Amino acid sequence: MEKILEIKHLSKSFGSHEVLKDIDFTVSRGDVISIIGASGSGKSTLLRCVNLLETPSSGEILYHGKNVVGRHVNAPDYRSHVGMVFQSFNLFNNMTVLENCMVGQIKVLKKSKEAAREAAMYYLNKVGMAPYINARPRQISGGQKQRVAIARALAMEPEVLLFDEPTSALDPEMVGEVLSVMQQLAQEGMTMLVVTHEMAFARDVSSRVVYMNQGVICEEGTPAQLFGDPQKQETRDFLSRFRSQN
Repeated sequence: MEKILEIKHLSKSFGSHEVLKDIDFTVSRGDVISIIGASGSGKSTLLRCVNLLETPSSGEILYHGKNVVGRHVNAPDYRSHVGMVFQSFNLFNNMTVLENCMVGQIKVLKKSKEAAREAAMYYLNKVGMAPYINARPRQISGGQKQRVAIARALAMEPEVLLFDEPTSALDPEMVGEVLSVMQQLAQEGMTMLVVTHEMAFARDVSSRVVYMNQGVICEEGTPAQLFGDPQKQETRDFLSRFRSQN
């Protein structure tokens, strides 16, 4: 399998607080990797480092073998290849749904308005949001906003899509509509890195699951390995807490 991203010895500190410690893992084409762990274990910081929204304190992020951590990297260009869907949607409130999905294509990919509109309509249709192209974010539900955010990310035609807790800001009845879009993308072969509390998604959709605890990767493996036969006591404790809550 072709390696797209290689994370090597990645660490991140905020002042004296070390949030990530010597993280290593690889993302290959077609991988769907779920990152699970308690709040504060470093999952979102890891994703923000991979997307260059945070600068790692040390280590490398190799994109097709080239280190993207450093001064000479064009971050917007890199982010067009490694897209991100945020917990809080991050849509532009003064733009329509359609404009939200066009603006990045025009500014970063230098597409014409016609080409950007065509791609935006294709992906909005794909996530079931084509009927809402003239709505503004305040006029649609949280689940609909998140589907627009996914369409916006897809319209940049990224190689890898990062999801940072994409359902945690949603009402329970809206979670399913977003997860079903993500499941469809996984089935179509989209390479995805997903920080999630949705254990059923991690178990049923992922090709690999990474369990993080206190800034380190504690254990990783296939869903069958991690959910069926976890090797570390911390992993067993974490999963049993989740089972008792559900």
